[in-house]
Amino acid sequence: MPEIAPFKGIVYGPDLAGDASRLVCPPYDAIPPAMQQELYESSDCNAVRLELPAEADPYAAAAFRLRAWLESGILAKDSEPALYPCFQTFEDEHGVTRTRKGLFAALRLYDFAEGEVLPHERTLSGPKADRLKMFRETGANISSIFGLYADPSRQVDEAISEFAEKNEPLIDATFQGVRNRLWRVTDPALIGAAQSVLAGLKVYIADGHHRYETGLAYRNERMASNSAHTGREPYNYIMTYLSNIYDEGLLILPIHRLVHGIEAFDPETFIAQLDRWFTVWALPGRAALDEFLDTAETAMAFGIVLPDMVLGISLDPKPSEALSAPVPVALQNLDVVVLHDLVLGQMLGISAEAMASQSNLTYASKTADVFDAVASGAAQIGIVLRPVQVEQVIEVSVSGEAMPQKSTWFYPKVMTGMVFHSLEPKA
Repeated sequence: MPEIAPFKGIVYGPDLAGDASRLVCPPYDAIPPAMQQELYESSDCNAVRLELPAEADPYAAAAFRLRAWLESGILAKDSEPALYPCFQTFEDEHGVTRTRKGLFAALRLYDFAEGEVLPHERTLSGPKADRLKMFRETGANISSIFGLYADPSRQVDEAISEFAEKNEPLIDATFQGVRNRLWRVTDPALIGAAQSVLAGLKVYIADGHHRYETGLAYRNERMASNSAHTGREPYNYIMTYLSNIYDEGLLILPIHRLVHGIEAFDPETFIAQLDRWFTVWALPGRAALDEFLDTAETAMAFGIVLPDMVLGISLDPKPSEALSAPVPVALQNLDVVVLHDLVLGQMLGISAEAMASQSNLTYASKTADVFDAVASGAAQIGIVLRPVQVEQVIEVSVSGEAMPQKSTWFYPKVMTGMVFHSLEPKA
């Protein structure tokens, strides 16, 4: 049963918190260089200066800055442990306002084999090495992981919603159209109720797999070097934003594919290959493609964007009959698995290595970007996907398998700078 604990969060001091929209940033892996520069320019105290410093030695810079900000009062550590509800309000692609509700807590670190915290993606060594250096230098979780739990009773959700309605937020920050509000809960009864409900549930990692595995490695390092290790030290936990899969604001967006660099690519030959496995519809444009994907009743449906041509395709045989090798049922049911194997691999000859290195494959988060990339010649083929369902994420997690890279985009990202978590017992 996963253990969560309140923690003494590090937050921006009152002199700055009123201007929090200039202080928060996305997690490190969602900050391209241009955005990093914009965030630097937005404030001398923006969290990007801890999360992704621009200095030659970013780890030393982050550690120095964290200490300096604490000493100067830019940041302040809370005097008592708390849970930190965080609500993110935004408009979805249909213009409907949604609010995803969750809370920041310290989640005890479990090896995946223990079955308490479950991943759905494989990780890469490079990002883990980077984050481990950051953990070592700063002794802190600058950004959180994002975990899901499944509680149909929604007891925790209702309790934190009631608390939020009666109390002003500690931080209220809007970033790229998303309003992020944070509260501090120190009431032992409310904390105990949250712990009791969540203790009987699994945690499924939605985002932050690299940071979670880094947390495990860091814990193991600290444990090995601490002869007085008790298991209660802060480094045994990782800051986690927890949200219920039954929360009405939970949204997963698709990540579309852009194919490029295929030698002697011929659209007519490609369409003929598609026709062997799929029912193919010629569509008049983007609006028709959106409608096709929204209403497709088949389990496997995609949009194909070619120069001067838009297609909707749906798989005719069972997925198991189309894949080049047997895969577990939990993966067979994913559009992206069939796409990568049958269309990208068998038809276009793109190897798994080429996909991983993005030598023939890149990604787009918006359908409009897919059409623009094809129209400009930056992509030979644009492939528009439907979103993965949260039930599929959990099914894959429980099975012990992993989705292909860039399968899920839980929107919006959990912001860095709302609260930080020290891994030092007396920091």
